[in-house]
This record gives sequence, structure tokens and C-alpha cells, in this order.
Amino acid sequence: MLKTPPQTYNPHAVEEKILSFWRKEKIFEKSVENRKNNPRYVFLEGPPTANGVPHPGHVLTRVMKDLILRYKTMKGYYIPRKAGWDTHGLPVEIEVEKTLGLKNKQDVERYGIKKFNEKCKESVFKYENAWVEMTERIGFWLDMENPYITLKNDYIESVWWSLKQAWEKKLLYKGYKVVPYCPRCGTALSAHEVAQGYRTIEEPSIFVKFKLKDEDAYFLAWTTTPWTLLSNVALAVHPDELYIKIRYNNQVLILAEERANILLKGQDYEILDGFKGKELEYKEYEPLFTYAKPEEKAWYVILADFVTMDEGTGIVHIAPAFGEDDYNVGRKYNLPVIQLVKLDGTFKEEVELWKGRFVKDADPDIIKYLEDKGLLEGVRNYSHEYPFCWRCNSPLLYYAMDSWFIAMSKVQDDLIKNNRQINWYPSHLQEGRFGDFIRDVKDWALSRKRYWGTPLPIWTCENKDCRHQICIGSVEELKSLSENFTEDYDLHKPYVDELIVRCPKCGSRMKRESEVIDCWYDSGSAFFAQWHYPFENQDTFKESFPVDFICEALDQTRGWFYSLLAISTFLFGKPSYKNVLTLGLVLDKDNQKMSKSKRNYVDPMVILDNEGADALRWYLISANAPWNSTRFYEEAVKDTLAKFILTLWNSYNFFATYAALDKFDPRNSIPIDKRIPLDRWILSRFHRIVRDIKDFMEKFETHKAARVIEKFLIDDFSNWYLRRSRRRLWVEEETTDKLSGYSTMYEVFLGLTKTIAPFTPFIAEEIYQNLKTDEIPESVHLCDYITPDEKLIDDELEKGMERIRDLVEVGRALRAKIGIKVRYPLREATLVCTKEVENSIKDLLDLLIEEINVKNIRFDRNKDKFVIKQVKPKYSILGPKLKDKMKQVSKILEEMDKTSLYNKLMKEKEISIEINGETINLAIDDFDIVEQEKENIAITETKDVILLLDTMLTPELEAEGFAREVIRRIQSMRKELNLNVDDKIKVEVEIADDRREDMIKQWKDYIAEETRAEKFNIVSTPKGSLVKKWDIDDVIVSVGIT
Repeated sequence: MLKTPPQTYNPHAVEEKILSFWRKEKIFEKSVENRKNNPRYVFLEGPPTANGVPHPGHVLTRVMKDLILRYKTMKGYYIPRKAGWDTHGLPVEIEVEKTLGLKNKQDVERYGIKKFNEKCKESVFKYENAWVEMTERIGFWLDMENPYITLKNDYIESVWWSLKQAWEKKLLYKGYKVVPYCPRCGTALSAHEVAQGYRTIEEPSIFVKFKLKDEDAYFLAWTTTPWTLLSNVALAVHPDELYIKIRYNNQVLILAEERANILLKGQDYEILDGFKGKELEYKEYEPLFTYAKPEEKAWYVILADFVTMDEGTGIVHIAPAFGEDDYNVGRKYNLPVIQLVKLDGTFKEEVELWKGRFVKDADPDIIKYLEDKGLLEGVRNYSHEYPFCWRCNSPLLYYAMDSWFIAMSKVQDDLIKNNRQINWYPSHLQEGRFGDFIRDVKDWALSRKRYWGTPLPIWTCENKDCRHQICIGSVEELKSLSENFTEDYDLHKPYVDELIVRCPKCGSRMKRESEVIDCWYDSGSAFFAQWHYPFENQDTFKESFPVDFICEALDQTRGWFYSLLAISTFLFGKPSYKNVLTLGLVLDKDNQKMSKSKRNYVDPMVILDNEGADALRWYLISANAPWNSTRFYEEAVKDTLAKFILTLWNSYNFFATYAALDKFDPRNSIPIDKRIPLDRWILSRFHRIVRDIKDFMEKFETHKAARVIEKFLIDDFSNWYLRRSRRRLWVEEETTDKLSGYSTMYEVFLGLTKTIAPFTPFIAEEIYQNLKTDEIPESVHLCDYITPDEKLIDDELEKGMERIRDLVEVGRALRAKIGIKVRYPLREATLVCTKEVENSIKDLLDLLIEEINVKNIRFDRNKDKFVIKQVKPKYSILGPKLKDKMKQVSKILEEMDKTSLYNKLMKEKEISIEINGETINLAIDDFDIVEQEKENIAITETKDVILLLDTMLTPELEAEGFAREVIRRIQSMRKELNLNVDDKIKVEVEIADDRREDMIKQWKDYIAEETRAEKFNIVSTPKGSLVKKWDIDDVIVSVGIT
């Protein structure tokens, strides 16, 4: 039996109550276990790092994941949901360094690697409770008791196994390359890490003169990195472009002709000579700086196809120590690599002028130095994209150094092929942002010269005559080669570096390569390493590979999404996931990126406390397509609470209150074919939106699914169906019509709880628990998702109801226009339409009668009897035709009876007018036909029906209308007193107008019945618990109720 729910909805109280119920009854666990024998739907959780509190972006990803997983579970899939923690890498180290007050790697090593790594291990779970609390509060069902954790030995062992596979496939190698390098963190970064940290910056670019050897002329080059000029060893030109020697400002310069036309446009210069770029090859020039004296030949012109005419001068300065193109072309020409920068990003001691200075900080002084030497031709501010460290925000340097790489370039074709097997949402990412990245794939710079991470499992024999290298792929292998391996092993530094490992070839001691690996490789291994594959759970892995669904924010496109695909491609030759839902960014109210420094950051827990998880979830889901950016601010969630959640609650409250009062038993349901059209219509609408939801959810168009639910709830169910059904429930006795209404409302609410359960799980559960009978599951989340009953979808009934609702809308607007309030009944309305339209709405006319408040409705095929038709001259046509006669014709037409004129034109199709003996013929096409309503008729129309109202307000109709206005005020006062629907009252009224008082006397019994008044008296001074004065149509009415 239903219980009367609380009148007001308290999100926090309801959600705490439901959380307690879920915990106590283990509803999450049951929702998974109950479907154990069903088809699997495999989900992989992208592991966050718990060394910082969760932010709004994390809330969005967790809400969207939960929505899909709850939906798929209710659709019958078995979905284990293992949480994950990403525990290694720079983000962790940086936080610990801040805590310990360590400034650089030297400080870390002085502190002690063992102690430092222990602190890192502690810190990664510093905010675990905050993450668990947020996850639970927003209703994300995830197994956080048994997570995969990247620092665990089993996980590391699986990662080592994968690296050994790469090693054996000749994909893992050590190379000397120019790599993006963070001087603050002291380590290289991979291409996909760099892709996450680009920012638009403005800095000086300079035009520098390089003096030719033995000639009073200069090569003019351009650079945006003045600090690299200290390591310049060559100048590059394009072999096939034209270059010119010019006299400009009393100096001789060489630059590309195409660039001179742009840079020196409108300026005077003399062309002295011209030549192809290849004619300049090996031409020597004087070095700008001589801090290094290389053994190899340097400071001459080389040829390079990467030189473009898009910017600069067509001459590129080459410093192989700091650029990938520079390094590669340098190898071709055997150029020296001049490295004057230390690993911390400062100049070495030999750079006397700027030693110890951070290179980018030295740029202004280097520019001034060149200016003083007469080698600076110009400075321009240059806006461009520059990479910053994605974790510490330091500007990156490109730095030639030793590093370990995975040769992704060798598997590029497989990457592209595998990417095309993935369903991307939105689809444009497949060939766009993600496709572009893998089509230009770089070898993965894997190693990091850091401390807290998965150690690179490569050992090198210390015997100079042997130098044998091995990649260890398991704990057993390491154990078999070690002399001091212990049972309480820890596969991190410094334990692995303290092991005495013997070379399997010569027996000498081996030393591990000191680096750890990119933490993105850790998280990208989750699809197999979470199972400790291949050492355990081989069947589980096979059942779970590839993963059906992953979901993270857009910034993971070149992060986790890439690392997952890259690793599965070289390990297994296929993608590790089938479907990827990419979420947009979370912005503030003004579409700005959130940050605590800008003070535009909103704490999700504040919103959860105030508006609740369901309102927050519904807002995030419905506001935008999941892949579009979403503004995150409390006012928007507040609006969602008021618009959707409270509409749902108030609608449910209305039904449940009356159903509880009448002791409605859903088992005594009225058969659907015995119900009135209004009931059958709402069931048809409901099952139609259920069908729509399925289509939207399969395409991850979750916002569209939410919007059709919201539109149904507000427009169809609450504002129309329930409003039209109120009077049925007010009837005291138990009628078939009343039970039909209860049965329909119950079915819709029960269906709605299942429909919205994945979206707003708390309020769905709260309502379901009151609707639940012993025959259905104990929780809405143990139910199957509702499937549309096609037999209940009635296209014709819906079309007819749409016409009725359109007529209500235009009818009410028409009443407002003519100034007769809807509470005042009118005698009659006429509908002019076809027979087909009449048939579609004739069974629904009682709704229209009540909504526009008329006593009777009749049909007609023609509106002519209600209007007077006249004609009006088309002056725009007649003016040019009649010219100077127009004024006289116009005067004659004005004096004619317009109705007679219309009738004559309809009959004879033309009229003749005499002017000064001349006959002027006017055709029907020279006139517009205009219609004017007859007296006491008002007209409006929809697309296929004309509505005519008889506007004559008789004294009887006026009395009834005035009575209804009084009823509305009394009902408002009942609400103000917070009375229950079945509470009886006593009413006293005073009306300061004799005529209106007589009206109320005629209708007093009706007023009493409608307001549940035991007594209704007209008095001189009303008394009661609440007494109010009302101005009703310029008459003061005093009302007292008790």
C-alpha cells in the first residue's frame, strides 16, 4: 500500500537514506551478481591519481560512466566494475617535493631515494577517502574494495612482461635523439604527454645576421629561440627555392626572394645577385659565439627540405642539440652537437656571460648582446603554440640525449588500421584529433630519469668484454638471476637496483638501466595488467579483451586513449577497446577554464550538499552533448533541481497523496482498453519516449535521451495529463474513471523510475520503494530497463491529442486577447475542419471544453456564416495601372458598400466604374478579400482547425465565472494553511457589491463542494484562522477560513 510522501523534497536527506539502503542491502553487488550468467559488457576504469582532491571534471566523467553502466546493467549485461588507482609518475613526485621542500633532483638524492619513494607511496592515497566519498555521493557504482593499483608488484610484473614482448619484437631500443625535456622535472616526455601541454604564448622573434667568411655580406636568419644561437653550427636553405643578395640600409644581405618580397614590401633595396638554394651549399660564415670549439666542421650552409617560405627569411639556424629536424639533418652532414645547457635548463660554466642562467630567462640579454655587436637586424613579437610540462607547467626544451624508446613508427600502419575498428564518440575524433596524431606518430620516449615509477627492467652486464643486455619480463626471471632476492620484495627503486643480478652469458654482475618508465605506459597497460596477465586470470583476460567501453575527457585523446591503443597494437595486434566516449571540458559560468588561482572553481561537494547528486547528474547529462564543453556552476544545478527534480517529486507527491488516501492497490488495475482516451494517450506517449531513449543511448546521445524524458515529464505528464486528471481524483466515491486514473499514473510512475534510474538513481529509488509490491525486485536498480510496448503506441490518438493541445493554446491566447478570463465560461465554440480532423478529435472534446471553458463545441465545414467578407483594393497594383485616375477611383470605391462589392465581384468577377465618360474595368484580382468576424465572434486557428468563440457573456455565465474566481482564492488560502487535501474547512465571505453577492449566493453550494467547505456563509465581517482581502475584477471580496 502506498504511503503519503513528504510534501517537500530534501535532496540531501533522501540521498543519505538511499545510500544507507544500498549499503545495507548490498544493492550494487546484487546488481552485478544477478546478471553473472548474462553477456558481458566490459568496462575499463581510467585510473585517477588520489594525491589531489577530485574536481568538477572528475565528477562529470564519473557521472557519465555510471549512467552508461547502470543503463547497460538494466539492459541485461554482466558488468564487473573494478576501480583503479594511477600511483606513479611526476605528478606524485612533484607533490612530495613540495611537501618536503625539495627543489630539484639533487635535493631528492640527498634526502634518499628509499625515503622519497616511501613518501610517494604514502601520498598517492592521501585523498583516497575524498575520492571514495565523492564517488559514493554522486552514485557512481564502482568496486573500490578491490581496485587495480599500478604500484602493486603484480601490476608491475605484468607491465614488465609487456616490455619484454616489445624487446623481443625489436621495438624497445636506446637512442640518442632530440626529445622534449622538462628541466624542472629533469626528465624527457613522450609525444602524447607534450600534446597535452601546448599554450599560445607571445615572445620576441629575432632576425639575426651571420657574416659570410671572407666577404662583407650577411646571411639573414630568423629564430624564436635566441638562447639556441649559442649552439648554432649551420644555416639551412631549401635547395630549390630562389635566394637573392640585396643591398639594404647600406649592408649586403642574403635571404629568400619570396620572403624578401613580404618582409621588405614597400621598402627600397637593390638586388645584386640571385641563385638557387643548392648553389649556397657549404658556403661558410663566421660563428656568432665560440664557447665551443668542435672537432667536426661547422658554420656553413646546408640544404634541407623542411625549410619553408611560410615565415622567417627562408634561412634556418641549425642547432642539433635542440631540435629534431636539426639533429637529423646534422647527422646527414656530420655536424657537431654543441651542448651548452645543463639538464636543469641553465647555461654551463663555459658560457661566461650567462652561466647558471635559465636559458629562456637569458633571451633578452642575448638579444641585447647581438644588437650591441651589430648582428641584430630586427625584433618582432611572435605569437605561437609552445609546449609546457603537463604536470609542473615549466616550459619544455628540446634536448638531444640518450633515452629508451618504443618504435611506434614501426607499427604505425597497424595503429591506423586498429583505430578504424574503434567506435569513436564523437566520430570526428577518429580521423581528426586522434587520427592526425597517429598518422604523425613518433617513437615513444619511454624512459624517465626519475625515481617513483615502474623501473625499466633492462639490465646490462658490467663486463666490458660482454656488455650483454637483457629485458626481464617476470619476477621468477629476476629471482632466478638474483643472489639476494627476498620474499618481501618491492619492484621499485631502490630495491631492484640493490639486487645482485648475474649475467646469464658470462656470470658477471649486471647493472640496471637507472630510469623508470613513463607513467602513461602504466595506465595504458590496465586492460591486461589489472588481471596480472599472463601470470594469472588468463580466461578472465580473454573474456575482457577488447574492452567494450571506456570514457574520459577530451584531454585523454592523446593520453590514455593513445597509450591503451599503442600497447595493445604492438602486444596483440588489435585495439584494446571497442567504444570510446570522449567528454568535453568542464568550464565555469563564463565559459572559462576552471582554476583555483582564478577563484572560479566550484567545489562539487557544496553542490552535492545543497542541490543533491540527482540534480547535479541531471544537469551534467542534459545540458549538452557529452562531447561538448559544459559550464559548471551552482545556479544551473539549482535551476535543474527546480525544473526537473521538483516537478517529478511534486507530480509523484500529488499521485501518492491521493492514492494513499484512497488506499489504492495497484493489483486492482483497470484493463487498458477500458480506460479513457487521456489515459491511453499518456501510456502511448510514455512508450514512444522509451523507444526514443533506446535509440539515443545506443549512440551515446545521452543528452537527447534526458531531454525527451524531461519534455515528457513536464509537458505531457505534469502540465497536461496530471492537470487534466485532478478532478477525477477529487471524487469521493471509488469510480472506474478514478481507478483508471490511478492505474495509469501508477504504471507511468513505475515505468519512469526504471527509465530515470540510470540518470537520477536516488530519486528513482525513493519513488520506487513506495510503489514497490512484493512481486517486483527490492530495488529499481535490480529491475530490467523498461522496453517499449508497441501495442500501446497509438499514432492517431497522439495526433488527435496534439490537435487538442494546439487548440487549447490558441484558444487561451484568443481569450486573453479579447479580455475574457478563462474562468468565465462561454456559451459555445465552433471548430471548422475536415471530417478526418473531426474524427481524430471528437472523442477528446471534453478536454477542450474544460480547457477553454465553453459549454458546448460543435463542428462545421465552413466559417462563412460567422464572418462578413469584404474586398479591399490592391493599391500597389491599381496605382501604376490607373495613374492620375487612381484618386477618383479610390473615392468611388470608398463610397461603395464593401459587402455588396464583394458579392458582385464573386458573381461577375469584375466591376465597371464610370469616370468622366470613360469606363474603367476592375477585375477580382485587383482586390484583396478581407474577413471580419461578426459581432460576438472571435476567431483563431491552428494548422488544420479554425476555432470560433461565441463571446457573448450572459449574466448566468458571468456568475459562474465569478464563483470560480472566488474558489481559486479559497484554494490558495488552503495551501497557505498547509491543509491536507481531505481536511474540511468553514468559509465566511463578504462581497462589497450587491450584484456579485447575488452571483455567489447562486453558486454557494458549488463553491463549498469545490473547496471542501462544511459551511459557507456570506457575512458582513468574515472571521477565521486566516482572513484575506482579494480584489476580484474590481470588487473587494473578504474571505475567512477555519
